[in-house]
Amino acid sequence: MQINTPPMGWNTWNTFATNINEQLILDSAQILVSTGLRDAGYNYVVIDDGWCLRQRDENGRLVPDPEKFPRGIRALADDLHAMGLKLGLYSCAGNMTCGRYPGSNSYEFIDAETFAEWHIDYLKYDYCHKPLHEIGQQLYLRMGTALANCGRDILFSACSWGADNTHEWIKTTGAHTWRSTPDIADNWENICHLIGMQKPLLPYNGLGCFNDMDMLVVGMNGVGHVGLTGCSENQYKTHFALWAFMGSNLMIGCDIRTLSPEMLRILTCKGLIEINQDGAYRQPFSIGGSIESQNGDLENSFIWAKLLEDGRFAIGFFNLSDTPRNMYFSLNDLALHRFCNRKLVMHDVWSGETRETVDEFFLCPVDGYDCRVFIADVVKV
Repeated sequence: MQINTPPMGWNTWNTFATNINEQLILDSAQILVSTGLRDAGYNYVVIDDGWCLRQRDENGRLVPDPEKFPRGIRALADDLHAMGLKLGLYSCAGNMTCGRYPGSNSYEFIDAETFAEWHIDYLKYDYCHKPLHEIGQQLYLRMGTALANCGRDILFSACSWGADNTHEWIKTTGAHTWRSTPDIADNWENICHLIGMQKPLLPYNGLGCFNDMDMLVVGMNGVGHVGLTGCSENQYKTHFALWAFMGSNLMIGCDIRTLSPEMLRILTCKGLIEINQDGAYRQPFSIGGSIESQNGDLENSFIWAKLLEDGRFAIGFFNLSDTPRNMYFSLNDLALHRFCNRKLVMHDVWSGETRETVDEFFLCPVDGYDCRVFIADVVKV
């Protein structure tokens, strides 16, 4: 199985943890459809930890909790497929999951066959309670092999949190995505910490095995399992823009049944989803700087660019500080010196405003905690 763009969808963990059931899944699936989120690309519904009983059956198979999922998993999968959605499930490379339910260690082939029989489309595979003597690379390779031989296309989402140098070996395992970070929390400081981890990992991100920066907290507003202080609207906007720009999975983690129009607008920003789902999936690179900080102050404000499949550039101005910044780049930063006779026509993905480079420069004011993202046409002067 080959996937060409990062997966998008909704996951139960950030808000509900193990407090999940069939009705919650069906209600949330209906919201994905009715709000237009499905049509924007969010087509995976992922049931995280806590869906099964704490003991396997006499044949070694996982058993859905009959109180939470009285019809089992296959019937739920069929319902979601009828809505144009796909169903994801959770397991773990350890002897137990993070919630102390049965893990898939030593049961990889049985579990992969079970997931295929249930018509599962996506497996999130965690790293809790891994036996100390076992090697993470081999555990993920074993499940990757089991999934590749189960008779069904199942997206393999490896969730080893970047531990044990995941980036160096994950592409050998058959994983389609890999978690590069610890768990996210609904807090601006935590979001900034996860962003700060990404720069050295950029060379390891690539087509077919996507870097997962963990689930989105947009719209949580401090409520739910990982809800802490919550974030402002600008902070949620910048969080989403960075995840989209970096090519991360886009897995909504809030209770979408209570999603506000402002948060829905962020999550369905057409230009950012277009950047995230670009077929070339090229590596972003740093350009430009800030007038207030000639050294660029890369910790708190930075500009990234990436060349898109159709020859346009995506250019993002990100200000993680509380102070407004005037940020700029030159065409030389994009290898477009004056003899190229080119300019950029810049389309703001949020407002639709169009601007152009002037004298080979582009200056952009960015409010505190905010971002400006453009898709730029390269035009002959």
